[in-house]
Amino acid sequence: MRTRWMTMLVMLLAVSLLSACGSGGGNSGQSSPGGPEGEAKEGGAADKVKLSLWHNFTGDDLRAEAMRDIIETYQQEHPDIVLDIQAIPPDGYKTRLKTVAAANEMPDVFLMWPGMMTKEFHGGGLIQPIDDLLNSKADWKSGFLPGSFDDFTIDGSIYSAPMGLSPTSILYYNEEILSSHGLQVPKTWDELLAAVKTLNENKVTPIALGNKAAWLAQSSIISSLADRVTGTEWFLKAANQDGAKFTDPEFVRALELLQQLQQAGAFQIGFNSIDNTQMEMMFAQGQAAMMIDGGWALTNLSANASPEALKSMGAAVLPSVPDGKGDPYSTSGVVGVGLGLSAKVDGKRKEAAYELIYALSGPEAQKRTLEANQLVSYKLDLDESSVSPLFAKVYLLVNEVKRTPVYDAVMTSAGADAVNNGLQELLMGGNPEEIARKIQEAQAKSLGR
Repeated sequence: MRTRWMTMLVMLLAVSLLSACGSGGGNSGQSSPGGPEGEAKEGGAADKVKLSLWHNFTGDDLRAEAMRDIIETYQQEHPDIVLDIQAIPPDGYKTRLKTVAAANEMPDVFLMWPGMMTKEFHGGGLIQPIDDLLNSKADWKSGFLPGSFDDFTIDGSIYSAPMGLSPTSILYYNEEILSSHGLQVPKTWDELLAAVKTLNENKVTPIALGNKAAWLAQSSIISSLADRVTGTEWFLKAANQDGAKFTDPEFVRALELLQQLQQAGAFQIGFNSIDNTQMEMMFAQGQAAMMIDGGWALTNLSANASPEALKSMGAAVLPSVPDGKGDPYSTSGVVGVGLGLSAKVDGKRKEAAYELIYALSGPEAQKRTLEANQLVSYKLDLDESSVSPLFAKVYLLVNEVKRTPVYDAVMTSAGADAVNNGLQELLMGGNPEEIARKIQEAQAKSLGR
């Protein structure tokens, strides 16, 4: 089994290497990801412990600033520990991580996604559980919401603790823009298409979209839109290639609906040439009436939108679709990223890694994350005076609606890549049935079906 997973990771390296070489990142001239296995000898201090840390908290949003501040505090409070930090922008982070995983050169501590990424790293023997850490801090472990560890758990062992909560598909809207054109928040597909038509007639961009990195349309749009059409049970069967296929009519219909939205002029010209951060800035500056994005947008919007703009912003779930089999009052989502621990870390380095993981995902870090306008999967009371009005609205919304799966958290890496690339093609006029066939073939092949 381990050989199979490692083979899959090597195959992933082959298709990812070119983009990995072009990805940006901090400290690019530092040592290899894992660093030396023993003690560091910097400054003549032979007893110092060295750890490598990879993260993607590179932005100017409140959450990224809070996490970098925690890392800096950790360094100040642990002069005996030397951190070799790689700060990699979000769009390039997954590719870089999968590249070193394929070469079995994992960093010591690194941001890791729940679900399929955790399963693939575990299958390759690349990570180790953190049960000892969690069990040594029972109050911390019991403070997480029910189900928080599910997607980080394999064969009864827990491999990470979530650092946030990520609903991935929220319809953000500017109430002032909508009302000025006689519109309300669309609750059905027909209402959405009608709003798009009206906004276009008045030369207003209906929905900001930034799909340069390809994952946005998958995570934030199709994960919820397809669930509206197919229902969750169908998707889980298709992902497992157990009684359903991505070439089935219901999935093709979901692709057709997304293409219909694009052909109706819902998105601005050049939506595949800007990233999600640029998309969020468009919306924050009032250049679009709506935006479909995840909960992660909140910290960026709170940092960059004016107080007046934030008061005008609201949040809702995607509209319902005709004859859909899924729950229309739901949003796709997962618990947030957590810190993974390389299987090669042991001894004093493991003790230091445990302290670092706790510093970045313990109760105090969870509190700071919430105050940075980022949702968490931890039991905390929300002080509305410490967050933006928009964050308070989303906080209430996600606690009311059902959570459904995100495609790239359930599908294999190859299958998820096929979805990402296929949606870019679809939004540029590609054939839905042909794209569905490519997705089906990629998922089936990666599962050996």
